[in-house]
Amino acid sequence: MRAYLWKSYLRKHVRAGAPGLLGVIFVCGLLGGCVGPELNDYAGREPTLDPRDFFQGELTARGIVKDYAGEVIRTFDADISASWNAQGVGTLDEVFRFDDGEVQTRVWTLQPVDNGYRATAGDVVEPGLMQSRGNTIHMNYVLRVPYGDDTLDVRMDDWMYAVTPDTVINETGMSKWGVAVGEIVLVIQRSSPDE
Repeated sequence: MRAYLWKSYLRKHVRAGAPGLLGVIFVCGLLGGCVGPELNDYAGREPTLDPRDFFQGELTARGIVKDYAGEVIRTFDADISASWNAQGVGTLDEVFRFDDGEVQTRVWTLQPVDNGYRATAGDVVEPGLMQSRGNTIHMNYVLRVPYGDDTLDVRMDDWMYAVTPDTVINETGMSKWGVAVGEIVLVIQRSSPDE
């Protein structure tokens, strides 16, 4: 019965173009945006995840892409080549290979700033601030992604957690107008210094 009422409400208000539905979506987005971990919650946790230490040399990644309902819609693997210059500027050169044959590349530049790194890339339309505490790195940015014959700007809320000195689990929530549209989950692995 409740599902029927909700569908009726949506049909009525979407047809009428009522602002009430937009209000509901806006409030849901605000409430969802206010809940969640803070980076400082991870201060002191180990193993320590420092971008300059972890992102060094050759790394590999494997992961999944989920849609808004949590269904896995793609899988991928990636190679990451990471380096830092004498001024402390980092470069992450990424190549992603998806299960449907698509290949994407992205080159991140990590510029040191007072409270972390300013993170930019060619398809990043709003640069991110990469910060780390304890075993965690957080970055929030806007990525321009292909969408049909056009593009779509999607907010990416990126959390990385070190589970060993050489293994990081990365969860990225994707949203548009404050509404969740998908998630990326991957494991990033670097070669052990002993290998």
